[in-house]
Amino acid sequence: MNWGSLEALLSGVNKYSTVFGRVWLSMVFVFRVLVFVVAAQRVWGDDSKGFVCNTEQPGCENVCYDSIFPISHIRLWALQLIFVTCPSFMVVGHVKYREKKDIEYSTSHKGKHLYANPGKKRGGLWWTYLVSLIFKAGFDAGFLYVLHYIYKGYDMPRLSKCTLPPCPNTVDCYISRPTEKKIFTLFMVVSSAVCILMCICEMIYLIFKRIKKLILRKKDQEIQRFVESHEMAPLSHPRSMYRSKSSVRVDPTVSLQNLNNIKVEEKPLKRVEES
Repeated sequence: MNWGSLEALLSGVNKYSTVFGRVWLSMVFVFRVLVFVVAAQRVWGDDSKGFVCNTEQPGCENVCYDSIFPISHIRLWALQLIFVTCPSFMVVGHVKYREKKDIEYSTSHKGKHLYANPGKKRGGLWWTYLVSLIFKAGFDAGFLYVLHYIYKGYDMPRLSKCTLPPCPNTVDCYISRPTEKKIFTLFMVVSSAVCILMCICEMIYLIFKRIKKLILRKKDQEIQRFVESHEMAPLSHPRSMYRSKSSVRVDPTVSLQNLNNIKVEEKPLKRVEES
């Protein structure tokens, strides 16, 4: 298996990930892939040679070995890592599709871009990233269940009894280095559980961040509508514009009798002018 290409794939997805996604990536490579490649394969490499049963009946030891180890831990974990990393192809493929679409749009629209940042998690890419997290957590949880179901837990017994034919009777079979294998099994199980937790945390983070953004956008729209519906009316004209040009300014110190005399004097003058 080419783990270098797998590392290049996940490193490319890393730039689109959140903090939880980067922690998940570290868990996959540092605690799972490297341990799997460097140590776990050597521990399980001598299964068939180190498996011994107290019988010389031909075929009995092979049947008992197949019954105790129906699926090799190494092959099961390798399949698990492949399935867990496959959802990352969804994100990478969606980003490549958006980049290609943006280039075609830019070519036909004189340099204008369809996406400001094709790799930013918006719109359909956000949903693709969220679905990839669901698949990652689901695959990890599914393989943990398969491992628990096949081996009746995560323990590695020192002694196993086998009664399958062609064994003549109940046969005792011994597994080589059971404690070491149990430690690696628990290590891989715990690292898978932590990866599931990181995926769940990242899903919650993305959903709450999206909800917060929608709430802020809704508030901004409400404020904009309020401002548009409550625009200030223009100021009223000054009172001097409504005052008649022929109005007479009266001194407040003038008595009422003097004011009447002024009006009487103005009337004859107007008649003279008319004549």
